[in-house]
Amino acid sequence: MVDILISLVIAGIAGSIARSLSGFSRGGCIISIVVGFIGAMIGYWLSRELKFPDPFVLQIRGSNYNILWTIIGAVIFTAILSLIKPNKKK
Repeated sequence: MVDILISLVIAGIAGSIARSLSGFSRGGCIISIVVGFIGAMIGYWLSRELKFPDPFVLQIRGSNYNILWTIIGAVIFTAILSLIKPNKKK
């Protein structure tokens, strides 16, 4: 249970950093967590396919979290979301 909470916190932080870097402003905390999880999948896939190292790995309770690739993947995901559905100007 603690590992799930740690994963949610890390995904939320990475997702909110990525959302602020890409300018994606829709949603709240839950959206940041979802963006962080999807970003982790995209970042892990991208680093594995391009054979890049994991320069910043956070190890908590025996689990490894690739923070840098999670943020990079989340930025890519939010940039794609922003291109698909741009913000409406009022």
